[in-house]
Amino acid sequence: MKKTVEFADELSSSSSGIDVIKSIVAGILEKKGEEISVLDVGDLAGYTDFFIIVSGNNFPQVQAIAESVSKRLKELGIKSSIEGFKTGTWVLIDAGNIIFHIFQKETRRFYALEDLWSDARKIEIFSEN
Repeated sequence: MKKTVEFADELSSSSSGIDVIKSIVAGILEKKGEEISVLDVGDLAGYTDFFIIVSGNNFPQVQAIAESVSKRLKELGIKSSIEGFKTGTWVLIDAGNIIFHIFQKETRRFYALEDLWSDARKIEIFSEN
């Protein structure tokens, strides 16, 4: 049975960046990505608007999530670059105004990006319903 994703009202706007985030988060969930966090860093970073941070349990899962993100970006006509795919502990996908950080759990805890960017506004991606 397919799980239905219900996005929070904050992600229900018609903004193109938010639409991209919603589409890609759906793909991340299909690959069983965990601990998905969306940070609005637009007022803090001069080079991007959003970080999407996600965890995978192991090397193949991190790579599968990264492939899903890359595929969806390409389908949406968004150019991106990818780093760290071969090592599979931290894959970074730069899509301009959205940067994806896909970690193995231990690596994510070590780098603690949410702590480093604690001044960023966290966007709730799922409704509480």
